[in-house]
Amino acid sequence: MTNTVILPKRKRRPADKTLPVIMTLLMMMGLVTLYSATYYTAQSNGDAFSEVKKQLFGMAIGAVAMFFTSRIPYWFWGRHKVAVGGLAISAVLLILVIIPGVGVYINGSRRWLRLGPLSFQPGELAKYSIVLFVSLALAARGRRVKKFFSGIIPVLVPSGVMFLLILEQPNLSTAGTIVIVSVLLVMLAGAKWRHMLVLGTGGFAVGAYYAWSAPYRRERLLSFMDPFAKMSDEGYQLSQSLIAFGSGGVFGMGLGQGRQKYAYLPYPESDFIFAIVGEDLGLFGCLVVILLFIAFLFAGMRIALRCPDAFGCLLAAGITSMICVQAFINMGVVVGILPTTGLPLPFFSAGGTSVSITMAAVGVVLSVSRTCDPMP
Repeated sequence: MTNTVILPKRKRRPADKTLPVIMTLLMMMGLVTLYSATYYTAQSNGDAFSEVKKQLFGMAIGAVAMFFTSRIPYWFWGRHKVAVGGLAISAVLLILVIIPGVGVYINGSRRWLRLGPLSFQPGELAKYSIVLFVSLALAARGRRVKKFFSGIIPVLVPSGVMFLLILEQPNLSTAGTIVIVSVLLVMLAGAKWRHMLVLGTGGFAVGAYYAWSAPYRRERLLSFMDPFAKMSDEGYQLSQSLIAFGSGGVFGMGLGQGRQKYAYLPYPESDFIFAIVGEDLGLFGCLVVILLFIAFLFAGMRIALRCPDAFGCLLAAGITSMICVQAFINMGVVVGILPTTGLPLPFFSAGGTSVSITMAAVGVVLSVSRTCDPMP
């Protein structure tokens, strides 16, 4: 970033109330669904509420973090040292996590760092550090974003580095989400459509090559097209997910009455928790969740559009997009319209550190809303 973004200190207003209300509704549905998904296995350890308690602990930490981030003026995050520092810390943590013996190896991936009794996924922090850096860099460039090599490419280089580091875990879904949101921010900043076409084509080519370059990824890609043909192998998880949706029908089997969580569906508490929604609450419950995420998207984007400066606008839009893109990719995977990837559903999937970081990021959006122009 060659220019410094000077952000005006404006009169602060009350924070937006719509966004936290929608987030609370999502988390309430998430807790109920998480209990339904985990009580069968959790009770064998003597506490049917164990996973829910862990999630509540993460939400409590997230609520405190959101309280503070919503009251820190968002232009604090627009300081060069803060943006670059967050990027550097994320990169160091991502390097540590792929070192054998340092990163925690689970189910063929090395995505976690152990901090005493807690585990932490650096990719979660990396997502929002990239949003912060790209938002500031684009705001600093102004009209130079119209130029491809001098305006856009330097901004996307850190996103590409994060993409490569996260691929080493491997974690294509999180890496891809970072690139998708970075490109969306470039588009919102006013890039030319032909440049966007070049970026989209290049991204698709890289993703296709990566997905096809290893046998296990190729098998996973092919299995998503016809999961029941590969039900004994790569298609098993998606097949069980589709069975859950089919069993749920329109109104579901009833809360907690679904059967796929009884050791049929792998990871019902995390990547495939939306299938539990489909089986217990049916199509109706799924539509409620989808509409809530759409409402979250509109509320976050309304804050972004009302922000008087480019940095605040891009920051709010980037955080909102990161959460919603992740949600829609997860739901697309679970219903079989996207290849199977390991990506949690925000506010639903088990993971205390994930939900706390996400809530802290929502607090930043609320901070932006405090300086928004009032609605006409």
